[in-house]
Amino acid sequence: MPIKLKPSVKRVDRATKKVTIEHTYARSQSKEALFEMLNNNNTKPKVKQKIRNELIRRGVKIEWVPKDS
Repeated sequence: MPIKLKPSVKRVDRATKKVTIEHTYARSQSKEALFEMLNNNNTKPKVKQKIRNELIRRGVKIEWVPKDS
């Protein structure tokens, strides 16, 4: 099963009443979006680990830089 970053969302087209389900998988996100989520303070540690695993799977080297206070 692919790794999900966010819960699935149901979108309803108001004109046709057709329901579509959107999934947020780690493999479908861009590298920039993943780094943005990784550096965000509001991201939960469980999700941050999922992002790190995805970046390692892609072969991206993560360099840790200390925060400037």
